[in-house]
Amino acid sequence: MSELDLAWLCKVRVVIGRLGEMDVHRWWNTDGQLGPYGARMLSRGLPRTHYFAQAKSVFAVAAHRSLQVFNPPNCSTLWHLTGAVEDEFDSKWEAWLDDSVNWRPFFEEVAAVGVATVPSVLASLGLVSEEEIRESEELLRRSDSNNAVPLPNVFARTRQCVSLLALGHRLSDTGDLRVPYIVRNSA
Repeated sequence: MSELDLAWLCKVRVVIGRLGEMDVHRWWNTDGQLGPYGARMLSRGLPRTHYFAQAKSVFAVAAHRSLQVFNPPNCSTLWHLTGAVEDEFDSKWEAWLDDSVNWRPFFEEVAAVGVATVPSVLASLGLVSEEEIRESEELLRRSDSNNAVPLPNVFARTRQCVSLLALGHRLSDTGDLRVPYIVRNSA
């Protein structure tokens, strides 16, 4: 199992954020903010950092919507892993802003995403492997309450764990979010 790369995590969140927008799968109430329209609107006032402003806004809306749909105690979702991971993620933000030129091609690819499956988009951008997709198909099922996707085991700070949280969104239907989650170790 590989350690969690926070730049990779950011990219995965951007992709799931884009796929959940109203002009794609309608899981949360942002409409094309990570698409071309959002880039045009924000680039006027934030020419260097608009991609990250778009992302941060969609992350907040997606996290809020996920909590509205399913808010289990002592669990992690793609939008909130653990306090320590989120603190470290936030500490990297400034460096990513400084390197925004190198992130531009990625954000432009994501902006062009239309209605497509979660696995196909993540795979096409090189963010998940075919093995990770197969693993998610074997392990993940909707919960009995049908509003969540429980992951087996407990949270670990690994790519495998986060890729399953991201790929679990494939079990959502258009306009009907199912929140992938994993229990945190209580010890």
